[in-house]
Amino acid sequence: MKAELFEALEQIEKEKGISKEILLETIEAALITAFKKNFGSSQNVRVHIDSESGEFQVFSLREVVEESMDDFTEISLDEARLENPNYEIGDFTEEEVTPRNFGRIAAQTAKQVVVQRLREAERSIVFDEFSNRESEIINGSVQRMSKGTIYINLGRTEAILLPSEQIPGETYGQAQRIKSFIVEVKKTPKGPQVLVSRTHPGLVKRLFELEVPEIYNGEVEIRSISREAGSRTKIAVFSPLEDIDPVGSCVGQKGVRVQSVVNELGGEKIDIIKWSEDPAEFISNALSPSKVERVDVNEEEKSALVVVPDYQLSLAIGKEGQNARLAAKLTGWKIDIKSETQYEEYLEKLANTPEESDAEVVEAEEVAVETEDAVEDMEMTDLPENLEDEILE
Repeated sequence: MKAELFEALEQIEKEKGISKEILLETIEAALITAFKKNFGSSQNVRVHIDSESGEFQVFSLREVVEESMDDFTEISLDEARLENPNYEIGDFTEEEVTPRNFGRIAAQTAKQVVVQRLREAERSIVFDEFSNRESEIINGSVQRMSKGTIYINLGRTEAILLPSEQIPGETYGQAQRIKSFIVEVKKTPKGPQVLVSRTHPGLVKRLFELEVPEIYNGEVEIRSISREAGSRTKIAVFSPLEDIDPVGSCVGQKGVRVQSVVNELGGEKIDIIKWSEDPAEFISNALSPSKVERVDVNEEEKSALVVVPDYQLSLAIGKEGQNARLAAKLTGWKIDIKSETQYEEYLEKLANTPEESDAEVVEAEEVAVETEDAVEDMEMTDLPENLEDEILE
């Protein structure tokens, strides 16, 4: 080992972000492995690397015991005190055992171990970096495509965008820069695996945080999001400050803020509605752009009956039920939508449904009791077989 070793370690530290101390520990461990492998030694050894010259020494370590049973790993207290009278039981003695030709063998044997340890250290740093960024947006460029999967270059590693996490109909070109949402970071034998998504509702939330300063500052809150990627998204916003319009803040002047998000998502439509703690008002807002006449809520079943004008029914339900479906996801309520005509027919049907009065119910119960008592007073032995059951019926 030469002094140039430390220059190389400092360069690696700058380029890879791995501290020189970790690298030295890695090299020392590699040299211990090389020593035991090439010289067939079962000794406990320690390797010391001189920080100035880069030269190394191998020391045999033996534990001080009352009476040695293994001369390779132990030394008796009496023998140890011949070297140094201060030794006590439990201490370790050191004796240099550096082989003459160890330099060449060590360089060959330790090279792969050192490279592997460096790779592992680098992977660990990359994993720690990206695991702390889960649920955040990351910007990268398309590196390659294979069987529908997109590999995004993030600099120190690459992210994986699976076909199921891609916006339907969206195409990607080589070196194209795209924003994606970090869903999960996994440790694998080949290094950290960063899984990203373009369909996750969290992507919309993070994009609005980037575009709307009021959200970043906490003046506007995103309470819920429902999304069908590539088609439509509904987002419910709220502001604890009375003088701030949460919807207007997200839309921006002339719609510039929401349009930036729409462009990033490839033209996906976005409905921004005001969140309310009143379920009826919240549900009414969620069905935007449809006009709502009334909302009847059932707190126990967490369901709501919504009445809209006849000409607004198709708009409220949406194409293939999308608007109603997204509104239900956004609010967390089961929503039944009826037109005014359907609602009137529904009320008329309820009004015409015959119901037993309380008096009729009481009378029926009294008759049943009297019949049962009469049967019990009769001599059942004088009756034909099965007649008792018929009378009870």
